[in-house]
Amino acid sequence: MQLLVNIDHIATLRNARGEGYPNPVEAAEVCEKAGAYGVVFHLRGDRRHIKDVDVYALKNSVTGKLDFEMAASNEMLSILKKVNPQLCTLVPEGREELTTEGGLNMSVVFDDFKNRVFPAIRETDIEISLFLDPNPEDINLAFELGTDAIELHTGNYANAGSKQNAQAELTRLSEAAEQAHKLGIKVNAGHGLNQKNLPGFLRAVPHLNEISIGHALISDALFDGLENTVKKYLKIMDGYGY
Repeated sequence: MQLLVNIDHIATLRNARGEGYPNPVEAAEVCEKAGAYGVVFHLRGDRRHIKDVDVYALKNSVTGKLDFEMAASNEMLSILKKVNPQLCTLVPEGREELTTEGGLNMSVVFDDFKNRVFPAIRETDIEISLFLDPNPEDINLAFELGTDAIELHTGNYANAGSKQNAQAELTRLSEAAEQAHKLGIKVNAGHGLNQKNLPGFLRAVPHLNEISIGHALISDALFDGLENTVKKYLKIMDGYGY
């Protein structure tokens, strides 16, 4: 199991003042130095945090895994091919949302992904991951598309208002991970995970390949430093024997 750090909110802070700092590329370098397996960024259509220049700079700088998170627009597919990262994670995207609010609705996007999106990406060597809620039907459709991986949306678990609700979400996530694994699909996960809820997630959910953590990690880094915070998350993950 590996840690990928989402550095979007380094760019959010930079953009708040229109200055050239803090630099997402420098943040990525610190994360990798601290032991992170790679870096995640989400290039949104409105460019609210990561900018195009960041994308190409990260491609030239990151030595580990680079995960390009994106909506499946023709614009993003074109940029994806130029950047050629190791992984592309396809996510739903709404202009009014503060952050990605849920997984792809596979019954809605299936035909478009089958006829337009997957063929375009399969012209490259880029692996494809689909950001999904832990729904059996969505995972089966992802399998039909031939996805390499799924990223399980952990936001409902992270934001559960009670232990009972959290346990119910963990059951769903565990069953989804088992299903994907049996189908030969890599299991990634992310959204809302932090130092408090990560241990419970790791205890409950099997077959985890990569964990993506961004907002909580960057927030913790304001107090503990970025390198030290990455090491803290890695220490939590190391405790579960993956």
